[in-house]
Amino acid sequence: MHILIARNSSNAQANEAALVLGAYLSSEGISYDSIDSLEPVQFTADDYDMVVALGGDGTILRTAHLVGEEAIPILGINYGHLGFLTNSTSDGVVAAMAAALAGETIREERTNLRIDVKIDGDEDEDFEARFHGPFDNNSNRMFFALNEAAITRGSAGKVIDFGIEVSGSSVANMRGDGLVVATATGSTAYALSAGGPLVAPGFKGLIMVPLAPHTLIARAILTDPNDIIEIIMGDNSSTREAELFMDGNRIQFEAPMHRLRIRRGEVPTTLLRFNRAPFYKHISETFFKF
Repeated sequence: MHILIARNSSNAQANEAALVLGAYLSSEGISYDSIDSLEPVQFTADDYDMVVALGGDGTILRTAHLVGEEAIPILGINYGHLGFLTNSTSDGVVAAMAAALAGETIREERTNLRIDVKIDGDEDEDFEARFHGPFDNNSNRMFFALNEAAITRGSAGKVIDFGIEVSGSSVANMRGDGLVVATATGSTAYALSAGGPLVAPGFKGLIMVPLAPHTLIARAILTDPNDIIEIIMGDNSSTREAELFMDGNRIQFEAPMHRLRIRRGEVPTTLLRFNRAPFYKHISETFFKF
């Protein structure tokens, strides 16, 4: 058994918890490594059996990006704010770790996103080959997201034009600030702020939410689990400045985006749950109490 501890180094409580957890693992004869989740790191999936993320939901997102589609379970312990993806600290970091080691946690599989991007100048054949090939966490045209992918207007602040297809069927030609494509996990984040629905974590489809659409009839759409969303960017000057954000992180390209395909990742992200309140109780306490 080999454990990776990913801590939010800007959080004093998370740093202290990492020291406590390291001492506990050493006392149990379990090897571990500790990293700063805010710093880039080389990650070899075969080296670890579990990752413990100490921080808030942002730490979980960074850890999920690190793991990618490697199917390594993540035990998140909350030292942040909302804590939708993490476990409570009320029982202490050692109790949560002991439960995970004893197999007494609940494995919760969360749908994630795979995003394939074609920019101006890319060959169609290369784009198709990447799309039909295996996921590569180090590719500069292929990306992972646990919450959402957001296509937004650029720095000029002008509205953008784009078409939407779902599994080969044209759905809409839109004009507005952009589009959020989210998982059920991301339904409580950017998608919610843009007017999207709250969706239970077990939902395996995707959620499309237009951003400030220039129309009176645009609504969020929930897809089937196996649907593929394709976004075709317009060719006017404002659309050529459109930007892509992955779980809040801006992705930069050397040329404007031409086409994006978004689908469910082949390997879900596994979160370990320990004494966690049910989803509906959590959203009741977070969103419906003032």
